[in-house]
Amino acid sequence: MNVVLPFDDRDGAARFDEAQCRAAGTALAERYRTAEPFPHIVIDDFIDPAILRTVAAAYPDRETRTAFDRDQERHKYQYAPEEIDDAGARNLLAQLNARPFLAFLEELTGIGGLVPDPYFTGGGLHETLAGGHLGVHADFNVHRIMRLERRLNLLIYLNDDWRPEWGGDLELWDKAMTGPVAHIAPVMGRAVVFNTALDSFHGHPSPLACPPDRSRRSIATYYYTAPEQGVAALPSRTTNFRVRPGTEDRPDRRVAFEHFVRDWIPHRLQPLARRLNRFR
Repeated sequence: MNVVLPFDDRDGAARFDEAQCRAAGTALAERYRTAEPFPHIVIDDFIDPAILRTVAAAYPDRETRTAFDRDQERHKYQYAPEEIDDAGARNLLAQLNARPFLAFLEELTGIGGLVPDPYFTGGGLHETLAGGHLGVHADFNVHRIMRLERRLNLLIYLNDDWRPEWGGDLELWDKAMTGPVAHIAPVMGRAVVFNTALDSFHGHPSPLACPPDRSRRSIATYYYTAPEQGVAALPSRTTNFRVRPGTEDRPDRRVAFEHFVRDWIPHRLQPLARRLNRFR
């Protein structure tokens, strides 16, 4: 095992080293930028698995929580850092938002001026139970609080002894939605970084076949930039689920209608359009 990014404990506070981060990002940059169907990279042994196992053991109790449960995403939970009791797990999430790690991402992707998300909107720790799935989609592109454009996703998987027959592979689909170009198994210590654009379609759309006492777990952090013309110049999108050809996937008509309203209805008439749609 060769850990890509050592997470060293200095003075009792583990952190990344900026010089090591820059060197690792530079070494992997060409591989990242030339990947298909959109810029991405899969890195095994990204962080010491012993550290990641402490994170996997620190998941909050889900007994009182509500999972996403609709056609597009089912049996999925997410936990923000403030919901996690373990200080080491919270520190790792914080360090993934710190300057040394941003240096790694900027050297890797060529995207400068990256901004982390202290709100962890949609991020933190993710968990999907047996039978759950996440449909193929492109992510929301504007952070509503920070008014920034989403540019990158980082996923780090936390699943020891994950069997291929359980499914759960992350699928990266082509822009025309004709099929997946990459399948990425969610095994312990594997990291995935990828560009997020309006046509960066991805998901794990088939129901998980893992035993009831197992779940698909991952760390998820997202990164942004400030567009020169401001986010008002961008087409604003919420999570945009897509239908795989030849499947029983169901379209998210609510989201499709919202995108139509934002793109084609004058701003002053948008509230009326939404009210009328509720009576259909």
